[in-house]
Amino acid sequence: MSTHRPAWPKAVLFDLDDTLWPIAPVIAQAELSLYAWLQQHAPRVAAGFSIDALRQARLGLLERQPEFHLDLGALRRAGLLAAFAHAGEDSAKVEHAMEHFFAARNAVALYDDVLPGLEKLSQMVLVGSISNGNADLRAIGMSHHFKVSVAAHQLGCAKPDAAIFLAACEQLGVAPHEAVYVGDDMLLDVRGAQQAGLRAVWLNRTGSSRHLEHGVVPDAICTDFTELLDWLERSHG
Repeated sequence: MSTHRPAWPKAVLFDLDDTLWPIAPVIAQAELSLYAWLQQHAPRVAAGFSIDALRQARLGLLERQPEFHLDLGALRRAGLLAAFAHAGEDSAKVEHAMEHFFAARNAVALYDDVLPGLEKLSQMVLVGSISNGNADLRAIGMSHHFKVSVAAHQLGCAKPDAAIFLAACEQLGVAPHEAVYVGDDMLLDVRGAQQAGLRAVWLNRTGSSRHLEHGVVPDAICTDFTELLDWLERSHG
């Protein structure tokens, strides 16, 4: 008796931060770089605020204005504007500070399996990305690997909202059930994608067991792109 195997997906979409590269060390380095810039170009801000104080002020702003969840870059800009105003620094410098931060924020180091995996996948399916963050794939030098790249700050909605997943599918010209979404976050990525009608793969690079806490059942759990490709071939070949 033959076992039914699903058809190959027409598209595979990816989260970016902590799926294609580790983000915590990048943000830490970017904040150090920004603080050094402030010490040189806006010394009154640096004298009045530590890196942690700036972070706590941003968190407070986010709590008061949760719409900033859709645009973390705008949150950081608003936090700097407030700090510059408090310190009596020229607010015109904030855009230069943001340019400096974003350059460092996009200096990511891809996981070793990512580029070979994307190159193989792009020969078989449409490849796209969906992110709540503010990574710039053009600045990173990876935009050519993706047919579409949907970002929360551009669309005006964020994962796990089904609308952001459906927008990416629509831009690719595929139905949700014809797409697979791959990400590291059990709730934002896996549950969000599944509720939008996509299949979802949890890319669990750390060996975490978080999925057991949330009762979410991914369509697959993979530790890297090699396992992802193996799952696709086994399940849909």
